[in-house]
Amino acid sequence: MTFLSVNIDHIATIREARRTNEPDPVTAAAICELAGAHGITIHLRGDRRHIQDRDVKILRQTVKTKLNIEMAATEEMIGIALNVVPDQVTLVPELPGEITTTGGLDCTRNEQAIVSAIKRLQSNNINVSLFIDPAEPQIRAALGLGARTIELNTAVYSDATLTNHETKERIEALGAVKQAAELAHSKNMIVLAGHGLTYRNVRAIASIPAIVELNIGHNIIARAALVGLERAVRDMVALL
Repeated sequence: MTFLSVNIDHIATIREARRTNEPDPVTAAAICELAGAHGITIHLRGDRRHIQDRDVKILRQTVKTKLNIEMAATEEMIGIALNVVPDQVTLVPELPGEITTTGGLDCTRNEQAIVSAIKRLQSNNINVSLFIDPAEPQIRAALGLGARTIELNTAVYSDATLTNHETKERIEALGAVKQAAELAHSKNMIVLAGHGLTYRNVRAIASIPAIVELNIGHNIIARAALVGLERAVRDMVALL
């Protein structure tokens, strides 16, 4: 079975649309855990467009499974992580104004900043994952930087599965994820994956033995708007 970490950012997105106090991501996280989620993921962005500092602090106190915080490798964010001490930090690229993360962290550039972040976090017993594209150069670079865990960016695969047709792009994108996962696993790295995964396309990714956990957010929250959060999480867990 592949583990599921539910990204609850978009619960906070709904809250921030009215600048009010509900729905509360803390309550959502508890429901996700009760429904079978193996972890909770949040992205603390520099612009605080959804998750707020208050959410991070309370979630650290209440999450019973694994709390994974996605963040940019900035001094501000590393300081917050060292203060809160989540179970895992996933370093991601972050561009001003982007709708969502647009690509993986480039481990062949800004090596000093990434290495410094990894060392500081690991020295405080925080597992560090790097969100990277499924490409051999990125995996080898991540390994060289000292990463023990990576999350493969499945955006290209997800985009190729927006229709039900079995296209060349879809086959190639899935092959790239599988090849990257197997390479990382052969280097004794822990392999996670995520970005754009849905109830319709997740099984092919979950069936890759080297991938042990998936991070899924938007599609679960979208389904939850129609059927409820508990059922939405249970349905995804069942697929995995």
